[in-house]
Amino acid sequence: MSGLQYLVGSDYILACLIPLVLLVLSLQILGNPRDMLEVIFGRNHATPGYFSVRRAAASYAQYAKLSARELAAMRSSYGRMSWAHRRIGYELGYTKKLARLEDAICTNARVAEAIAALAREQFPAEVQPSSLLQPDLTGDLGRVRESLKHFVRDWSDEGRHERYKTFEPILEVLRAELPARREHMRVLVPGAGLGRLAWEISQLGYHTTSNELSAFMNLAFRFLLSKRYTERPLQHTLQPYASWFSHQRTSDAIFRPTSFPDVVPRLGTHLVLAEQDFLSLRPPSDAHGQGYDFVVTLFFLDTSLNAIETLQHIHTLLRPSGKWINLGPLLWTGGGQASVELSLEEVLRLAEMVGFSVVGENDEEDGDARERRRTVECEYTADKVAMMKWLYQAEFWVARRTS
Repeated sequence: MSGLQYLVGSDYILACLIPLVLLVLSLQILGNPRDMLEVIFGRNHATPGYFSVRRAAASYAQYAKLSARELAAMRSSYGRMSWAHRRIGYELGYTKKLARLEDAICTNARVAEAIAALAREQFPAEVQPSSLLQPDLTGDLGRVRESLKHFVRDWSDEGRHERYKTFEPILEVLRAELPARREHMRVLVPGAGLGRLAWEISQLGYHTTSNELSAFMNLAFRFLLSKRYTERPLQHTLQPYASWFSHQRTSDAIFRPTSFPDVVPRLGTHLVLAEQDFLSLRPPSDAHGQGYDFVVTLFFLDTSLNAIETLQHIHTLLRPSGKWINLGPLLWTGGGQASVELSLEEVLRLAEMVGFSVVGENDEEDGDARERRRTVECEYTADKVAMMKWLYQAEFWVARRTS
């Protein structure tokens, strides 16, 4: 027997081939050589962050399924009533109301699924991990509904009045700068959400950075910015109030549709995105110096888990004599999550300690009246025809960096 015949017929070739076959099969199943090492050494992929692209994309993709599950529970609850009560409910039109909710879910799902598709296209590595070791994600239905309501607040005619109440004090201050100066000035809008305020500021001629941590918001904004997904005004339709039956005057009010966007936003030289934690931002540099000329915080300050660190970072990001414009309440994250939960008096004192001078404090009479501190009564993502109103006594101020 020749040497080759002996080798082929021996157990040695099988001993070499079996591990090779197992390796190939493992790669097919696990998708990445690193995953094999993680199996061997006992490491797993970290669970995606709460506001990560992967979690947000999964939530948008699961909107229809999660909403249908909730609707099934509502129908089940209705079905547990006595026959006589179900008959009354039928005569009231409640079964038709639930059928309208099912239709509304389909309407909203078209937008949610389009956002999920955009996420798969723009973030394929994060949204479609190849490894079967990645943990399954259950979507956050509440966060998706919140984002869909922001389309109404930020980008529809229905949200126009609410926007005016909160945007106008800020825009008045920014309009005071001469147009020629604005071309060389930078504005940062942290916690920008779906980006309408940042876009409005960019339309004034400022170089504007829209900063947002949450991928739930960022993906929704990207949906509007995308030429593929949003081509024209009023292209999309939502029924944003369909999931909330409480405090409603009529069923028609619950299911009323809203079209958006009222205008089509696009990125450009005057509007850029910074999709990251505000505290990770660094002051920009250009021929005119380092830092932003304005930092604009709208309903942002109380989202901080450490207000002291946040104010210090605002101060760091501003140029010398730069201005911090704030409008919002102080609805701190409770349950001990926030390191400090400050009163308005304490926040203003902190601003002074950090190195700001708030216009209108210390009984100053000079200065632009548009910049003087005042209270602004406003709402946030409100249903304007509902039986309940949640009114904020938000505080507006302009503070100059003095040190």
